[in-house]
Amino acid sequence: MTKHNPYNERIKRQYFTYLQDAQSYSEATVDAVAKALARFEDDTKYKDFKAFHYEQARAFKRRLMEQRSQQTGKPLSKATSHATLAHLKRFFHWLAGQPGYKSRLQYADADYFNMSAKDTRVATARRESRTPTLEQVRHVINAMPDKTEIERRDRALLAFTLLTGARDSAIASMRLKHVDLERQCVYQDAREVRTKFSKTFNTHFFPVGDSVRAIVEEWVTWLRVEMLWGADNPLFPATRVALGPSRRFEAAGLTRATWSSAGPIRGIFRRAFANAGLSYFNPHSFRHTLVQLGEELCRSPEEFKAWSQNLGHEGVLTTFYSYGAVPVGRQSDIMRLLGASKSDKPIDRAKTLAEIRQLLDAVEA
Repeated sequence: MTKHNPYNERIKRQYFTYLQDAQSYSEATVDAVAKALARFEDDTKYKDFKAFHYEQARAFKRRLMEQRSQQTGKPLSKATSHATLAHLKRFFHWLAGQPGYKSRLQYADADYFNMSAKDTRVATARRESRTPTLEQVRHVINAMPDKTEIERRDRALLAFTLLTGARDSAIASMRLKHVDLERQCVYQDAREVRTKFSKTFNTHFFPVGDSVRAIVEEWVTWLRVEMLWGADNPLFPATRVALGPSRRFEAAGLTRATWSSAGPIRGIFRRAFANAGLSYFNPHSFRHTLVQLGEELCRSPEEFKAWSQNLGHEGVLTTFYSYGAVPVGRQSDIMRLLGASKSDKPIDRAKTLAEIRQLLDAVEA
C-alpha cells in the first residue's frame, strides 16, 4: 500500500518552510503539524490534496473521535483531537491560496475541521494542574543520594530548578558562566540558552531555603574549584557512557558536553520522585510551586511584579492566568472564611481602590 504521495510531500515541505521562516514557529510545533497531516493522509489513503473535499474532513473528524491512544489504549483526549483538527484547518486554509490549488479548494472547506462548540469547550477548558508543595520538593531533594558525581549532579539539578524556576530546556543548555553565585542570580542569555521565545533575562534565586541554595552553590563550586571547569563548560553535564566490567555499557561519570534535549532531565525527576515514594511531577511543575509561594510572600503589586519578572514573564497577567489559579482546596477555605466572617468594621473603599489602581499600574508596566 502507498505510504506517501509525492505531490503532497512537495506542498507539505513548502508549508513547513512557511511555518518556520515566515511564521517563526518552533521545530516542535512543525513536528506536531506534520503528525496531524500524516494522520489525515493515512485516513484518506494518501489521496492528492488537490482532490480534497469537505466530506473528507467530516469523515476524518468522526473517525478521529473514535481513535484510541497507542500508549494508553484509551480514547484520544478532546484536547489532542482539537489540536490535530486545528493544525489541519490552518493547513487547508493556507493551501486554498496556493498556485495549483486555488481553483480546486475553497477557503470555507477548511472550516469543516472545526469541532462542535461543546467539544471545543471541553478541549480548551482550564483544569487545575498538579503542583507539588514546597515541602514535597524539599523532601525529594533531601532524599536523593550524593555519593557519586552523577548523584550530586542529579540532586543539584532538582535544587537548581526549584531555586531558579528555569525551564528544563534552558537548564539543559546552561553553562557555568551563566551562574553568578556572588549576586545569586542566573543570566539566561538567549544566544546560548534555549529559553522560551528566545527571551533574555536575569533570574535571581528564589527564597526557597538556605539548604536548597547551599546544594547549588556546592555543586557550582565543585565544578569550578575541584574539577577546574571553565566558564564555557556545562552547568549540568551529560553522563559519560563506557563499557563496564560486565562487558555492558554503563554510566561512567560526566562528560564536558551539555544535554542535547531535556529528556534526561525529566528522567532524573521521575526517578527522584519515585525513590522518595511520591507521584511524579515534571520540571515545569516547579514553576507553579514558585508562583504559589509568591502569592504567599508578596505583599504588594510591585513585589509580585518582580516575582513575575524573575520567572521570565513580561507581563504579570501571564503569571496570574497561566500559573496563578487558586487551588480548589484553598478556594474552598477562602470562601468558608468569608462566609464565617462577621466583622462590623466598614470597608475602606478609598484604600481598596488605591490598591486596585496600583495593581493595574503594575500590570501595565
